[in-house]
Amino acid sequence: MNSPTSQPRRKPKRQPSHSKDPGGKEFGQEKSQRSTKPSPNSKSSSSKSPSNKSPINKRQGLNKKRPGPQNPRPKVTPLSVAETQVVLLNKPFDVLCQFTDEGGRRTLKDLLPIAGIYAAGRLDRDSEGLLLLTNNGQLQAKLTQPNKHTFKTYWVQVEGDVDDTAIQALSQGVELKDGPTLPAKVRRLQQPESLWPRNPPIRERRNIPTTWLEICIREGRNRQVRRMTAHVGFPTLRLIRYAIDNLSLDTEQGQCLQPGEYRTLSEAAIKELLHD
Repeated sequence: MNSPTSQPRRKPKRQPSHSKDPGGKEFGQEKSQRSTKPSPNSKSSSSKSPSNKSPINKRQGLNKKRPGPQNPRPKVTPLSVAETQVVLLNKPFDVLCQFTDEGGRRTLKDLLPIAGIYAAGRLDRDSEGLLLLTNNGQLQAKLTQPNKHTFKTYWVQVEGDVDDTAIQALSQGVELKDGPTLPAKVRRLQQPESLWPRNPPIRERRNIPTTWLEICIREGRNRQVRRMTAHVGFPTLRLIRYAIDNLSLDTEQGQCLQPGEYRTLSEAAIKELLHD
């Protein structure tokens, strides 16, 4: 008995790209829609969105002044002559030119019982002499302005026998690390009769003499006089500021303020100082 001819098996047809899923959406269309949407990472020259703003622009926007009324700084009312205090103090050696110190060192507070006054200019801890203090801020600024070129007179004891060449160099100005100094007034000086002993005394050498100089400068650089004398070969052993312009350590009785002593200026002297 003859068997029927066997038919070859047909391969199942592939689902077309537009076949539908159980929800009724065509797979081909969904894929096509996804491909046409712009990628979130893609850049477009024509599209502008807030997310593309530079953070620098945001910071610049924060720096802009907000509109609205601006509160001006309150003006400081200048003190009158009657309200102004000016104190002349002979600052001793080894006293800081300030009123407080965390290290427990001696300060101006140990010498002055007057509150509300501040130093107009500074004097190094290892220097002595005239220190001017006031409660008038405008006067304080006036006395310390570099362009005023106020002369300050120092009594300087240096090591060695100073010759004319050194005096001429100091008078003309010397070249320091921070630039040349202005011309100064320099002359030899006998030890002042009103000079007080320093505590502790200076270091002296038997075979090396010392010389007293009067040096007037109109600058206020840090430790300037000491650097000037060292530059010409004569180190400073003792430095005393005797005068600031027309104000000095001399009292009305013709004596000299001793270390730690002070005097207050009269109203007439303060008026002249304010309107100078």
